[in-house]
Amino acid sequence: MENNNSIDSNNKSSLKERIRKIVEHPNFQPIIIGIILLNGLIIVAETYFAGNSLLLTLDKIIVWIFVIELLLKVIGLGYKGYFSDKWNIFDFSIVLASFVFYATPFVSVLRLVRVLRLIRMIPAIPALRKIIDSLMKSVPALTGILGLSILLFSIYAIIGTTFFSEVLPYEFFGSFHTSLFTLMQVVTFESWASQVARPVIHEIPWAWAYFVSFIIIGALVILNLVVAVILSYLGQDDEVIRQEQMDRLYKENEDLKKDIQEIKQILLDGKK
Repeated sequence: MENNNSIDSNNKSSLKERIRKIVEHPNFQPIIIGIILLNGLIIVAETYFAGNSLLLTLDKIIVWIFVIELLLKVIGLGYKGYFSDKWNIFDFSIVLASFVFYATPFVSVLRLVRVLRLIRMIPAIPALRKIIDSLMKSVPALTGILGLSILLFSIYAIIGTTFFSEVLPYEFFGSFHTSLFTLMQVVTFESWASQVARPVIHEIPWAWAYFVSFIIIGALVILNLVVAVILSYLGQDDEVIRQEQMDRLYKENEDLKKDIQEIKQILLDGKK
């Protein structure tokens, strides 16, 4: 009986090891990326050929391929090994939602879930995963910049509402919230000169200082601060890897020195 249990255990471990080799094979991930891209093409094609039976069949096949991929990873990496990675949890959620909501009567929900499958490209491609990880790490630092932005927009919105409410229609500077929306238009450079700035400057000549200062501070300075923070976190991972490599080289160098000292001591003892 014990022999049978040990044989079953060995068979399970060997099966798990074989599946693990498949999952970690260099060609496994590129194949999955290709299927995700194919899934994107099918979704695009369905916007032109709605209800096409061939496209719907291919979509069902892709869903099952994703389910099989998920099962292979869970078996090969183990339950704990798979779910210890937050990106695997993200993958699991997308695939599970695709599978669960496939037969849902809510067409809009189904379409949303199918489009969300394309987001699986992020964990599948290391470069994209690195960018998202850096963005998530930079969120605490960006809260300070967000606070500064809210303060800046509030000050300029109050000034705009106070001085320009009678120059332009209500939807531009008629109230605090409309002024905030107008400033969003200005900071994104969307028809800000012809629609907002020039009509105001025509009536109030000094208004150029208002718009120029807001663009310099809001669009240029704050935007560059955001980019600088994100880039600093983007380079942190590379710095950590370099530091780990340096520490490993230093340790290896120290071990090598100890070995040389021991060899030297053995030679000296041999001469005596």
